[in-house]
Amino acid sequence: MNKVLLTGITGFIGSHLAERLLKEYWEIHAIVRPSSQLEVLSDDIRKHVMFHVHTNENSLPRIMEKSNPDLVIHLASLFLSQHSYEDIEALVDSNVTFGTKLLDAMSRYGIHKFIQAGTAWQNYQNAVYSPVNLYAASKQAFEAILQYYVESFGMHAFVLKLFDTYGPGDRRKKLLALLEQISKTGETLSMSPGEQKIDYVHVEDVVEAFLLAMKYLMEERFDLCGTYAVSAGQAISLRELVKRYEGLCGKKLSIEWGGRPYRNREVMVPWSDGSILPGWERKHRELM
Repeated sequence: MNKVLLTGITGFIGSHLAERLLKEYWEIHAIVRPSSQLEVLSDDIRKHVMFHVHTNENSLPRIMEKSNPDLVIHLASLFLSQHSYEDIEALVDSNVTFGTKLLDAMSRYGIHKFIQAGTAWQNYQNAVYSPVNLYAASKQAFEAILQYYVESFGMHAFVLKLFDTYGPGDRRKKLLALLEQISKTGETLSMSPGEQKIDYVHVEDVVEAFLLAMKYLMEERFDLCGTYAVSAGQAISLRELVKRYEGLCGKKLSIEWGGRPYRNREVMVPWSDGSILPGWERKHRELM
């Protein structure tokens, strides 16, 4: 049985990926923190996944040695659309330091297959690299470190850059959750003018991208390693998205357009220059 070591299993994408990997008969090991809320996971995941608690700087090598995975998928990160001075240490620790220690522990035990979740926000205004915010900059900083391990230790890596995601069981307080909330309460939601465009990808399609990258690594198709966009391939305005949501739920929502300003470095048009992972295509088109 093939073995995978997963970070970020309690997150939206991580939990969906774990469910699918169980169905594909993978032996799943997951790195969690002492504070991780495992109760949010399904009974199947809690019953069948082997959890390893990361407590200190020496725990990752021990976890790597004990789990001895065929490959590692790194989904864990700290996402902040805007940061304060007090957030900097946590951002760097979560998005740069932890991943670097993970790579180093892998190299120590001869584990060389790796998949990283990046973000389309690393490519503001379609630049080769221009971070929307410090979160995106920290993801890029880790990718620069990943390149060192690729070149120096024979690491084989895929970076899958994610856009906005949606699907069942989403506990995040993001746009669709807010729309669902006001559809039930009738309250008014203050939003930006709404002309920015959004690229939404269903979580099941995102999971398929990770499974395909895993397949390529296990087949040693290292010629395909690189950075790919997991994109719907089209974008719609926020206003149009709300209209489509209203059509799906059969209700007119109370939206105050222009009730708040655009953010600093608001993404008005999503990154569209990324390559798509060979063999992958989206299947869910409910919103896009």
